Amino acid sequence: MRTVSDKDLANLLGTRETTTLEFKRMAKREGKRGDVIAAAVCAMANDLCGNGGGDIVIGVDDRGEPVDGVDTSDRALLALTDLRDDGRILDRPSLTVQAAQFKGKPVIHLRVQASAAPPVRFEGVIWVRPGPSTRRASREDERVLSERRRVADGPFDTRAVVRATRDDLDLDLFRGSYLPAMVDPEVIEENGRPLDMQLSSLHLATPDGVPTVLGLLTAGLDPSSGIPGAYVQFIRYAGTDLAAPIADEQELRQNLIGIASRLEPLLRSNLRTRIVGEGFRETARPTYPIEALREICMNALMHRNYETSHAPTRIVWFDNRVEVTNPGGPYGQVRDDNFDRVTDYRNPSLAAALKGLGYVNRFGRGIGRMRIALERNGNPPPDFQVDDSSWAVTIRRAV
Repeated sequence: MRTVSDKDLANLLGTRETTTLEFKRMAKREGKRGDVIAAAVCAMANDLCGNGGGDIVIGVDDRGEPVDGVDTSDRALLALTDLRDDGRILDRPSLTVQAAQFKGKPVIHLRVQASAAPPVRFEGVIWVRPGPSTRRASREDERVLSERRRVADGPFDTRAVVRATRDDLDLDLFRGSYLPAMVDPEVIEENGRPLDMQLSSLHLATPDGVPTVLGLLTAGLDPSSGIPGAYVQFIRYAGTDLAAPIADEQELRQNLIGIASRLEPLLRSNLRTRIVGEGFRETARPTYPIEALREICMNALMHRNYETSHAPTRIVWFDNRVEVTNPGGPYGQVRDDNFDRVTDYRNPSLAAALKGLGYVNRFGRGIGRMRIALERNGNPPPDFQVDDSSWAVTIRRAV
């Protein structure tokens, strides 16, 4: 006879699906948009009913009965945990995954915390759970979620910029580049979603139409007019120290889409290529791998402190090294002794935007990708200098 302990999920959560509890038989892929588990996580993070999040139990059928054959191995748990970091759900959800028991049988329990900056999207679609089923959000659902974000005041990157208006946003850029990258095409085609709702739903403006920090950073005509430190300073020295002559100096004051389009050719123009080889095999190798430079710069723009520092992100290029300095020290659970293993986000909506726009490959992998690129190119390992108010990375020329 099967026994149910006090810690059994059937006792803790119940045996009927509700707004905060969803059952899934197996963690499998269904439908053209991919993983139904991810859609359920998105809905719980949006927390339409205001319950603080919800629970998903894998290995239980719609009648509340456990099923056989549920894989609770470490590999299965890690695959589900990956939903937090693979960038299909934006903004990044707060999610825990663990093996558990339901009516005495093994299951997997996902606990999802309500997002501080709704609405959250899975592959460009907002999912909600107004009752014991998950569905796509309606216009009214989107409005409720956007209003809730304003009341909660959310992270700094979703707050309104005082004195900014919709005229400060590049609406052509928004319609042509930003919106198609972030929102499912079917959603865009639906009628009845005015521009203000689209901007608010993507955290670029408040429900009242006032641009947010994120809106100015990613689609603003001149972000630094409302956010003083929102620009990049590039300096190229013809030597190895600050006493050397300045060969080039530029300030990049566009939105982040514009900065990215200018930054890559600027960096490439300063690279030099050498020929290395063994025997008859020769390979052209740059002084620095562009992949490492891209990771450093985009991570600096994503993680920097836009709230209390007016200093720019600085890229200083010497003959023997490149230094990237960023206002803002460790944030949240990140410390100076674990920054290469632990991830947290000062600007979660900005991180989501950069992921959706394709400038960030995957959450939490930037430092690792940079180190691999440098090693493959023959460069020394990067040096990090981290304190309470700043973050600097130095990479040295390949020899």
